Amino acid sequence: MATLNDVAKIANVSKMTVSRVINHPDKVTEDLKQLVYQAMREVDYHPNTAAKALVNNSTQIIKFCVLEDIDTTEPYYMNLMIGIARALDAQQYSLQLVTRRNFDIGNCDGYVVTGMRKKDFDWIGDLKKPLVIFGENRFGFDFVDTNNKGGTFMISDLAVKRGYKRLIFIGMDSHESFEYSREAGYLQLIQENQMVSEIHRFDNHSHLSQQFVIDNWDSFGPDTCFICASDRLALGAERGIESCGGLIPVDYGVTGFDGVFLNQVAFPQITTVKQAIVEMGMACGEKLLDKITNHIESDGSLMFEPKISMGGTIRELSK
Repeated sequence: MATLNDVAKIANVSKMTVSRVINHPDKVTEDLKQLVYQAMREVDYHPNTAAKALVNNSTQIIKFCVLEDIDTTEPYYMNLMIGIARALDAQQYSLQLVTRRNFDIGNCDGYVVTGMRKKDFDWIGDLKKPLVIFGENRFGFDFVDTNNKGGTFMISDLAVKRGYKRLIFIGMDSHESFEYSREAGYLQLIQENQMVSEIHRFDNHSHLSQQFVIDNWDSFGPDTCFICASDRLALGAERGIESCGGLIPVDYGVTGFDGVFLNQVAFPQITTVKQAIVEMGMACGEKLLDKITNHIESDGSLMFEPKISMGGTIRELSK
């Protein structure tokens, strides 16, 4: 088996330098890392992560806990996990997916938790190991998320600038921070433009928003845009408009929020607020590893600025 000495000889550096690259890659230059990594590949050297964990009294395992039902029809959580795994891989950490039921089985060095609800506050607050929440929260936990309020404000503003006179918000019937923030972005835009706010909330299922549009079709005149809190709700609104003979985007507009999958399979594709899911996952992993390495209890939260992904459900600018 190849040893550190073998790697050091190929890379023409000291054994201590190779060890530093393996154990503390964040403290060396990118050129040096690539030099050592190439040498490791040439001699087929693999670090003994089990021995490293034993020396450092660690498990080299991070638990990723999903506290809400996973919808397997869209790759939202898969993209998130890919991002977390990329960050952990650089430090030879493994990612373990768990649910609330098996959360306490086996040891780990820290947690990334998503889908937290108000009822989870107490038990999560009692955790003794480093923690990062994926998802905006108002309980004082460090988190990584999208600027939900800013995203909805931005896309509502786009609808106004494209000539829609009536904006109807279709939100999720969820008492969670991210939903409140998305709704707040819509309300801010409505207030600044002295428009009348119209808010309707449903469970996050497309058939519910579709039925809402159908049931109330006679009250929706042209120049109406539906600002939806998720792409799933937007998909339902789009289907409802089309089933009633409405023209998208000429007379009616639809916007979503997420930009992960459903916006792309809809026809026409949905104009949506796109989240940087993979990058946010990497940020979760990096923040957690920083806490573990530097023994930091709290280092604040991180908001990613979303972007608008244009589809065919909003009018083009007039020429």
